[in-house]
Amino acid sequence: MKVRVYYEDTDAGGIVYHTNYIKYCERARSEAFFSKGIVPLESEKSGFVVRNIDANFLASAKLGDMLSIETKIITTKSSSITLLQEVWLEEVKLFSMEILLVYVDNGKIRRIPKDFKELFENIAKS
Repeated sequence: MKVRVYYEDTDAGGIVYHTNYIKYCERARSEAFFSKGIVPLESEKSGFVVRNIDANFLASAKLGDMLSIETKIITTKSSSITLLQEVWLEEVKLFSMEILLVYVDNGKIRRIPKDFKELFENIAKS
């Protein structure tokens, strides 16, 4: 997925504020579902929650940059998935994070629905 850096994403010096890299990755995960006409929830009380993030800030983006977000699967279990998400500016990796997502329904950990698991597998292949 591509994301342009807008003024609202930056600090007074025109550099992307650090939390926005995590937001860009979240958008990429959400957009993967939306682009297939799927909402990443089975009901109002179900969906993926973040269990853990290991983030590495490697370089800075600035106002106007066009960034690419790449997503790869590290591990898949019945109720969780660990992803590697990276933000790139052309050939320069700016940000990298491993994120553990757990699927919950009514506050309890549940199996990831088959179509959701397949969607993540397809994202990782593209």
